[in-house]
Parts: sequence; C-alpha cells; structure tokens
Amino acid sequence: MGLPFLLQVVAVAIIAFVASGGYKFIYLVYRTAPRDIRALCRFYYFLYTAKKLSKKNWTVADVFKHNIVKNNPHKVLFVFEDKEWTALQVEEYSNKVANAMLERGFKKGDVVGLLMENRPEFVGIWLGMSKVGIVSALINYNQRLVSLVHSIKVANCMGLIYGSELSSDIDDIKNDLDNGIKLFKWSSTSPPTNDGTYLNHILDKASPSAPNPPEKPGYNDKLLYIYTSGTTGYPKAAIITNVRYIFIAGAYAYQVGLKYSDRFYTPLPLYHTAAGIMCIGQSLLYGCTTVIRKKFSASGYFQDVSKYNCTAAQYIGEMCRYILATPPKADDTNHKLRIIFGNGLKPQIWKEFVSRFNVPRVAEFYGSTEGNANIANTDNTFGAIGFVSRLIPSIYPISIIRVNPETCEPIRNAEGLCTRCNPGEPGVIVGKIISTNPSRQFLGYVNNEESQKKVVRDVFDKGDAAFLSGDLLVADEWGYLYFKDRTGDTFRWKGENVSTAEVEGVVSNIAGYRDCVVYGVEVPNSEGRAGMAAIVDKDNTLDVSTLSTGLQKALPSYARPLFIRKLNEVEMTGTYKLKKLDLQRDGYDIGRVKDQLYFYNSKGIYQELTSEAYSDILSGKIRL
Repeated sequence: MGLPFLLQVVAVAIIAFVASGGYKFIYLVYRTAPRDIRALCRFYYFLYTAKKLSKKNWTVADVFKHNIVKNNPHKVLFVFEDKEWTALQVEEYSNKVANAMLERGFKKGDVVGLLMENRPEFVGIWLGMSKVGIVSALINYNQRLVSLVHSIKVANCMGLIYGSELSSDIDDIKNDLDNGIKLFKWSSTSPPTNDGTYLNHILDKASPSAPNPPEKPGYNDKLLYIYTSGTTGYPKAAIITNVRYIFIAGAYAYQVGLKYSDRFYTPLPLYHTAAGIMCIGQSLLYGCTTVIRKKFSASGYFQDVSKYNCTAAQYIGEMCRYILATPPKADDTNHKLRIIFGNGLKPQIWKEFVSRFNVPRVAEFYGSTEGNANIANTDNTFGAIGFVSRLIPSIYPISIIRVNPETCEPIRNAEGLCTRCNPGEPGVIVGKIISTNPSRQFLGYVNNEESQKKVVRDVFDKGDAAFLSGDLLVADEWGYLYFKDRTGDTFRWKGENVSTAEVEGVVSNIAGYRDCVVYGVEVPNSEGRAGMAAIVDKDNTLDVSTLSTGLQKALPSYARPLFIRKLNEVEMTGTYKLKKLDLQRDGYDIGRVKDQLYFYNSKGIYQELTSEAYSDILSGKIRL
C-alpha cells in the first residue's frame, strides 16, 4: 500500500490521540518529568548512603564521630551568643555526659527527660546519652505544672536534667513526680561548689574519652522522644530512632539541595523536630555550622542572618508574619541568604516576604514528628508544600483521600476501601505504612493506644494500612500539594466548606499582621457553623470598620467571620502554632467572654455585641 497509506495511518492515529486528550499526558510529562527525575535521583542517592550506615549499624553518634570529628575535628559546628563550638569540643562534652550517666547507673533503654533552653549543651547532653543507649525525652521548657508532669510521666522518665533557670518550675512539681526519679540541675554559670545536685560538677569529673557501655546502641534503636506540639490536648511523645533521625535530616537535605558549605540559622526550639533534627542534623551528620539563638526575635532575625553570614535560615508557624510586621531596615536585604526552609509560610504573605527580604528560594516542607507522609517543595513553587509525582506515584506512596472534613473519617466506596481525591479536591494526606522500609515506617508514640488512632486500615487494598495525618491538602494538575486546613478546623456555612487557615491569613493581613485565630461556632436555628475570628489587639487600635470593609473585598460572604473577639494575647505552642480550643468553647457567649465582641450586622459592618443583641441572635430575631 506504500508510504502514502502509512502516512495516513499515522495522521489518523495522531488525530485520535489528540482528540482523546492524549496531548495532556505529553504536556504532563514535559512539565513534571524533570522535577520527578531529579527528586527520584536525589532520593535514591540518599537511600544508598543510608544503606551503608545500616550495614555498619551506626547510630547518629557514630556518624558524627567517624565522619565529622575524625575528618574535621576543628570545624566550627555551633555558634551561640558569639561562642564557637568545634566538632571535637562537642564530641568530648558528649563523651563526658555518656560516662557520667553510666557511672550513675543508667543503661541502654532508660529514658531521661531533658528540659533546657536553646544552647549547644542541650545537643551535647542528648548526644552523649545516646552513646550509651539512653533515650532522651526532649521536653518543652514552656510547660508548667500539670502539662509538665504529664510529659515526664508519659515518657516513663527515670531521670530529668533541667536548666537552673527552670528550677522554680521543677520545685512546683517535685511532689507529683515518682519517688525514684533522679534530678540533675545544669547551670550556664558557675554553680555553688557545695551543691552536688548540679550536673556541671559531675561532668567536670567525668572522662572525655569514648564511653564503653555494656550494651552498645545500634542503627534501629530508639534515640529520642519528641513531643507533638499539643494544639489539641496534652503533648504526645513520638518515638525517634537513629534511623528515623538520619532519614528526616538526610532525605530533606538531599531533596531541597542543602550544601555542606551552608551556614544555618535557627531560632526555633531545639526540643522539636524542625530545629532539633532538620537543622541540628545538618551539623551532626554533615558537619555544617549552625548558629543557634536562645529564643526567636522578629527584629533580630535578619540581623543575625547578616551578622553570622548565614546562607540557610529556618522558620516555622507564624514567624514569617512576625518578621514581616517589623519596620524595614538595612539588614532586610544585606545578607548572604540563599534559602529559607521550614513550614507554615502562608501563601497570603509568601510573595511579599521573599520580595522584601530578597530571599532567592523557599523550601517549604510538610510533615509531622511521628508521621511518614513527609514532602518538600524542591523547586521553589509558590505556595506549594511539596509534590507527589503524577507519573510514578508508587515510588513514594502518599495519597490524598476523601474524608468527612469535620470528623476526619475516610469516605469509603462499595468495597469498603478509601477513595483518592481528584486534582483540586481537598482531602486528607495519608502515607502507606511499610514496616520494613525506614521511609515508610510509622513508629508512633510511646502510648500505643494513641498510635493506633493515627492508623487507617483497608486503604486501597484489604489488609493494608496508612498513617492518617489529619491535615486537609489539595493537589493541582501537576501534583503540587497545598495546605488547606486541619480536619476539625474546617467548618461548613451556607452550604460551603470554610478553611480556617485561609481565612486566618486574610484576616491577619488586613488587621496589620496581628495574631489571629479563626474557628466555627454554632448559631441557633442555622445549619453548620458561623465563622468567628479572635484577633490580638493589645493596645486597642484595631479598626473594626476598616476590617469589615477589607473582608468584604477579600472574602466571599460565606467565609467572612460573623463574630470578632478582641484579645490581649492568644496562647501559642512552642513551635509558634496558635491554640484555639478554649476560644472555640467560649464562642460568642457574652456571659463567658469578658473581651470586646462584635457581630456582622445586616448592613455589612461589625457592630458591638451587647446583651440585647446576643439575646436577639439566640432567639432568631437577628439572623446572620
């Protein structure tokens, strides 16, 4: 039939392929294949390096000793308040801790709580205890009384090391602790010479040589307990093994392209995953320099970045909004920063932040201390928290499934299995659990009952299991993922789902970057829940009329908060997440709330909520 016939067949095939939408797949490959291949190569190279550590059965302390201290002992690892710590100094200090704890009868598998403010010694203490197999429970130093007792007891601590600045907090709870718990006080200044309870004196007498424990810890052994932030109740102690520490710090570093030459800056609490693993891990595993600040300062953030010539800086939660609210100054752009990394940079301020501070790249990530559904924005895509390959999704098996947004219960099909969301459809992200794969394991919490609450079964096949994150995400057509809200925070009003995270970002911007919490409240004789915003207004300068005008322009009617509460302050977790449970319980009950309250009246402005107006809302005389 010859060449003409063959050309006709090819032409018909091409037309049929295009008509059936095949061109979309070609464009998908064009748009996403380079990203996916680059990420895949980086991930497999990291797996290759991790496999070598596994064969040697090395712990984090072993990696530090053999790869960092041995090869570059005088490399500056930590900078704190202008004092430098070299790799050798960290090694010898941690050896002293290890030997001291052995001498006091602690052994592999014992748990010791660590309650200290940010400083290099914090790292040296838990690193030292890990050398003899002691698990360090990294406790939030902002906790007091009942919550502090809970954190110590839930981890089954046999000992507690605490900073002398927190002595009064420990004195308040001593009678509530188990009688057998050993307490050690540490001081940043010279302690009294006749007080043997100070860890400083014990360390002065301890040997800086490598310890020789009866039973050496290994690659898969427990390293740390790191607590969840406690936004929904008491903190839970998540299990971090040596291999998990290596995977969190290492996989992220490879994926986003962190460098051995980077100088890191972190003002975040070292007791949490973000700073304690993702940042400090770059020093312990790869020999990078980390500048540690005792506490976050919005005005001092870029001053420090500039002063210490940092090239990579860390953020979390509401930090970027606080920094953006500071007056402009020369240090805003007079720096060598090439990347900022963290989670919680809201899309509403993303572009303004990177523009004002001349930030070349943002490596936003998503994950949780205990979870296995961790992702990262590897290519500076605006607003994205990471991606899942549309071409080869099985390589990293995380998915977005349909759930009831209020209860987080999966919506199942006729076979009883979960259903995947389409692009643009919000759902909860889940990570498939594979116990033999370190990147897919779910180690859970010390409390196994709490662990089981985070596992969903019969996900896509009968008998399989996945980690249920509890976060609502949405994917676009290219596989990029965007944070929507926490399940339980999203509410429904006027037949529409309202994302509190999105509304909070808009309200905060209009209110001059003030702290803001949005939640749903019940209104009598109305279906769903109405939005309410609690806004911090310490100096009583918030203009509610300007706020109402701005919200009318920025938000659809169903998403506008119908109630406003002015606050002097709002409680925050140690990782800069705003707490809202108590506020939600108070609602707009004028009998319970002593702060100023406003409601959105029929004229579209916020009017002060009086006792009469409150009664009219409850009776239905005023309809919202």
